[in-house]
Amino acid sequence: MFGDMTGEAAIWERAWAERDPAFDGAFFACVRTTGIYCRCVCPVRLPFRRNVDFAPSAAAAEAAGFRPCLRCRPETAPFSPAWKGTLTTVERAFRLIVEDGALDGDGATVEGLAARLGMTERHLRRLFCRHLGATPTAIARTARVQRAKRLLNETGLTMTEVALQAGFGSLRRFNAVFAEVYRCPPSAIRRKTRSY
Repeated sequence: MFGDMTGEAAIWERAWAERDPAFDGAFFACVRTTGIYCRCVCPVRLPFRRNVDFAPSAAAAEAAGFRPCLRCRPETAPFSPAWKGTLTTVERAFRLIVEDGALDGDGATVEGLAARLGMTERHLRRLFCRHLGATPTAIARTARVQRAKRLLNETGLTMTEVALQAGFGSLRRFNAVFAEVYRCPPSAIRRKTRSY
């Protein structure tokens, strides 16, 4: 039904019979008599083996006409976005902030980032505080300071160039935030790295 999986089917059959949590999300048991597909850890009574096919993914099971079990909720299997829940959204927002500088520059706001992710600013702030213990603004600030410190250590850029490339709007803001975090001006960090 799901292609040639003779080698995998034997492994999956054993994992299904033993309800092995190590295989949770790796395959799905599709019960022909009920039209339902389950995770291998589903607590319901096991159906007869002759009534079960194995699917490599929830999408494959649904494409074959099976519906998800209401008890084990296979659409929320490990490593799926639904299983990771709001953490998936926080990870995406974190990447946008740290790697893409989503909160750097003029006009970049938490409200704009939240809209980009399809939620309100308040909800995004709550998710960040729950999962990371800090607001998106604090995460962006830390990322900018770390970027600036790396630029100070590894390049010969002027302070203004470091400030702008790190994502600060002005040299004055860069100096203030840097001094607040490291308890010294950026020039002191540059002098220390050059003396080594």
